[in-house]
Amino acid sequence: MSSGSALPPLRLAVVGHVEWVEFLAVDQLPRPGAIGHALRSLQEPAGGGAVVAVQMARLQQQPVQFFTVLGRDSVGEACVKRLEDLGLEVHVAWREAPTRRGVSMVDGDGDRAITVIGERLTPSLDDDLPWEALGQCDGLFVTAADAPLLKACRSAAVLAATPRVRLTVLQQAGVSLDALIGSGLDPGERVESGLLNPAPHTVIRTEGAAGGFSLPGGRYDPSPLPGPLVESYGCGDSFAAGVVTGLAARWPLPEAIALGAQCGAACATRFGPYG
Repeated sequence: MSSGSALPPLRLAVVGHVEWVEFLAVDQLPRPGAIGHALRSLQEPAGGGAVVAVQMARLQQQPVQFFTVLGRDSVGEACVKRLEDLGLEVHVAWREAPTRRGVSMVDGDGDRAITVIGERLTPSLDDDLPWEALGQCDGLFVTAADAPLLKACRSAAVLAATPRVRLTVLQQAGVSLDALIGSGLDPGERVESGLLNPAPHTVIRTEGAAGGFSLPGGRYDPSPLPGPLVESYGCGDSFAAGVVTGLAARWPLPEAIALGAQCGAACATRFGPYG
């Protein structure tokens, strides 16, 4: 059972961040003294929180609640409109600060480089948002929060997070995560054993085209790409969305990981995270 069509109705949500990203397909990645050319461009509200929430909505074919923070500017307003069009019920805490932006470039071989502009805006339990809805969730994924908010997120039936929440927040919150899902290739996302108390029930480290490693469970294989490789932006977040959706449906861990791998593989065939 590793198909999104077999999922029961679920109440899913994401607490996290958004970045307005310009995606560029380029003839070459930047190097000193060289002038490159963009062959294709696209602008989307992306970042881990947005990508996970949209993937969850597509799996469920119904709205997913997304709790986030945006700058009170035209970019923030554009993020809300596009995310609603993509199937999200967006709850926004507005800040008197610029919405974070980014540029993602990918060359013909699928190699990419990302530059972010501005500070990541992080939701807080002090924000006037309908946090009581968290306790009604079958599955909840967190990409950005303060420690009190992460504690409140534990009211969800299944709670998972990325290490990008930041180690100090994870430690201060001291909540029991059903899953901690991050990149095994990014040293900034590696959380060594023993650093979190209580320890997560499951730790998953993705390794791109090599699959990844789950504890418990051991190594898992990637899913075959359903088309030609385009780029890897959003693949890890799409994987996390599939895993959390599977866990929320009470699937066994191997089947949840298989669903995540399918979502990640599909994302790799798109230009931009949504296609």
